[in-house]
Amino acid sequence: MLALHAHSGEIHDPPGDLDAAATLPPDIAWVDLLSPTPAEIGFVERATGLVLPSFEDLSEIETSSRVRTKNGTLYLSAPLVHRSTADNPQTTPVGYLLSAERLVTVRFEPLTAFNAFSPTAQGAAPEMFVGLVEAIVDRLADVLENIAAELDTLSHRLFRSGPAAPRHRRPAREAADLRLILRRVGASGDLVSKIRDSLLGLARIVPFVAGAGAGWLPDTVRPRLDTMRHDIASLSDYDTHLVNKVQLLLDATLGLINVEQNNIIKVLTIVSVVGVPPTLVASLYGMNFKYMPELDWAWGYPWGLMLIALSAIAPVLWFRWRGWF
Repeated sequence: MLALHAHSGEIHDPPGDLDAAATLPPDIAWVDLLSPTPAEIGFVERATGLVLPSFEDLSEIETSSRVRTKNGTLYLSAPLVHRSTADNPQTTPVGYLLSAERLVTVRFEPLTAFNAFSPTAQGAAPEMFVGLVEAIVDRLADVLENIAAELDTLSHRLFRSGPAAPRHRRPAREAADLRLILRRVGASGDLVSKIRDSLLGLARIVPFVAGAGAGWLPDTVRPRLDTMRHDIASLSDYDTHLVNKVQLLLDATLGLINVEQNNIIKVLTIVSVVGVPPTLVASLYGMNFKYMPELDWAWGYPWGLMLIALSAIAPVLWFRWRGWF
């Protein structure tokens, strides 16, 4: 899909015959390509004289591939998170080709920040670029806020703070709850790491634009770039804080799972130990020897039952006295 944004904010339709067209309207400041077709790529390259990067080019992770200058145009790229509210968030590379006259963006997935900024986009190309990056930073901040709220909910649920927390729960229900918390914490950690990649990419782009485009950037754009640099740095610090919180919750959840498993092993151990003495008594009197005095007693059977009961109760009282359960 190809969208042409004019300085005034108006969005122009692309030419009907892209294979024959070779020029853009003179007032176009931003050319946005979403999953471009070969015809759209060819038209934009003829009209702008630029070579558009491919998906593979934008996926390169070297700094020299993500920020560079060629013939007065800045070639920039950074991975951005999409489907952040879905069960399977992903990152997608986005390319920015910026000059004093025009901004060209190349992306392969619909992005919320682009959709939010597109209706309000106006001004020269540098102003549109800064506005777009501001929208991206705002979107990343919103996602981080949602993750923080999710982690707060999981933290409260995990540590059972508050009078409404149940004091006694069935072990199976507790184990299922811990597994669910572990999955949700892991999903939050995965999303935080993807946002970290996006912030690192933007942290490279913003100072590079401020330095490489110093000769043609409008005076109104420079302070906005500086503000964005500080915002990205603060979001990176907050992202680090969330990473630490995710690690804390993962360790706590795994620790509680280990405690639940240890409790099960402890119960099985106590049951097996309590069952050994009665088994020994029953085995002793189950031997078929001819001369066993208790076999001739009138109270021999009650005597055996009493020994079995006492041998089972004694270990229970011992464990209780030691505070093992």
